[in-house]
Amino acid sequence: MDTGCVELLLLNGRKISIDCTGVEDALDVTMAQRSELDYLIYNDPLGYANLILDSEPEEYLKNAAGSHGLEI
Repeated sequence: MDTGCVELLLLNGRKISIDCTGVEDALDVTMAQRSELDYLIYNDPLGYANLILDSEPEEYLKNAAGSHGLEI
């Protein structure tokens, strides 16, 4: 079932649920960046969780999906 969440079961038995829609809203992503996140969610959920919990998703998305904004 698609809940819009990535769920992790840790070795100590604890469960973490990441609200993917909330993450996308908080990051204010472009359509290309949203596509990159969707790819990770469905094809590499552990990589997605690692990106959100342990790194800088803004920098990753800028590099992975490219920036389509105007530069002055």
